[in-house]
Amino acid sequence: MPDPSPLLAATGLRVDVGGSPAIDGLTLATTGDRVLVLGAARALFEAAAGLREASRGEIRVDGASPRSAVAAGSVASAALDPPMPPAWTLLQYVTWSARLAGHPRATARAMAGEALERMRLGGAAGTKLGAVAPTTRRGTVLAAALATGARTLLVEDPLPGLPSEAARPFARVVARAVGELRVVVFAGRMPLESPLALASDEALVIDGAHVSAQGAPAELAAGERAVAVRVHGDVAAFARAVEAGGGRAEVTAGAPPPVPVRVELGPLAARDLLRLAAEHEAVVVELYPVSRAFA
Repeated sequence: MPDPSPLLAATGLRVDVGGSPAIDGLTLATTGDRVLVLGAARALFEAAAGLREASRGEIRVDGASPRSAVAAGSVASAALDPPMPPAWTLLQYVTWSARLAGHPRATARAMAGEALERMRLGGAAGTKLGAVAPTTRRGTVLAAALATGARTLLVEDPLPGLPSEAARPFARVVARAVGELRVVVFAGRMPLESPLALASDEALVIDGAHVSAQGAPAELAAGERAVAVRVHGDVAAFARAVEAGGGRAEVTAGAPPPVPVRVELGPLAARDLLRLAAEHEAVVVELYPVSRAFA
């Protein structure tokens, strides 16, 4: 049976980094099983993976707190370019991931071998990590997460900095390797044509501590008539003016100024928003298309 719990959920979440809030007041709940989270601070991945504590509010993965989910073996994470012992082989690294997840030695080694094969790295299993290319190192991190046997993976986008001729084939391998699992991929942006985006059934676009858009990736990317704005002043009057002009405005309730507002333009042009704001004692301080997250 499908798991009824949201893959990722947060309520009033605050996460501090270096004593300052990287996220403050984030509330969200996913509905899909293969989710893209775009634009969020890295602290959201860290909190979801149990690597950083929430300062306030709550975050849950598969219905449980991150640390308890990781301890139970139901959730594993793959960070982008974590420190790795250069003298270890790929097989050693992945086997130890399985061992630390509680699997006996022989079982862990078998699971590690299978995970490396899924990442198309079986032929390099005996190679030392200090001698391999970035795609191989990142593939090894993903294999280590797979080898835990967790049903849910939290993955930091493994593609940044890779040359285009390597990125797309690698993304295809990743998408296939995690195919039957519940997966959240955290990225700054993700081209819609990426295999990771194409394999996702839901995307959330995060603007600071607010979800500015949520839905099927293709639908969000096609939303050229949807923009996210931040507004000072009489936000309610601005929203009413947008609605009267034929658009649709969704104001983020309870947000501190400048208040995030998602606007479906309809017959309006972006410049009309500036005019309507000026006419109703409001100021638009930021405006951008929602679909830029898929650039």
